[in-house]
Amino acid sequence: MAPAPIAPQLIETAKQRAREKGLNYLGALTPDEAWNLLNADENAVLVDVRTDAELDWVGQVSFSEDRSFHVEWNNYPDGTRNPDFLAQIAARVEPHQPVLFICRSGARSHHAATLAAKHGFEFAINVLEGFEGDKNENHQRSSINGWRFRGLPWEQH
Repeated sequence: MAPAPIAPQLIETAKQRAREKGLNYLGALTPDEAWNLLNADENAVLVDVRTDAELDWVGQVSFSEDRSFHVEWNNYPDGTRNPDFLAQIAARVEPHQPVLFICRSGARSHHAATLAAKHGFEFAINVLEGFEGDKNENHQRSSINGWRFRGLPWEQH
């Protein structure tokens, strides 16, 4: 099934940001744009790269289980890089699928998108701002930007 007309526009927006920011992957989208792409393109998937603990303590994106999943970038609790990260992504994502990476603030997901693109994932996209967003003047998250701040679907188990 061909993507809806909005999907190519969002892909182009992501590419434009990549050109502007000098990114080594397809591009970057805001949380709202990422949500719109997930809804417009049935091939797009979202990979949350936060730790298991973060999902438990803070919550996670609420979206189709077959199109949204979790692969730790760093293992919890020791913080070491997940040596199986790419294999775990490749087990569920085809190299030509749009794959959006999200983390707490957009930093780990940037690295995940970089690594994925380096290993042949053509449509690696970072979700800017992440799930919790940037810190405010009191060093607290979820009050300036991010997935939760924008009121996008999320849940906590």
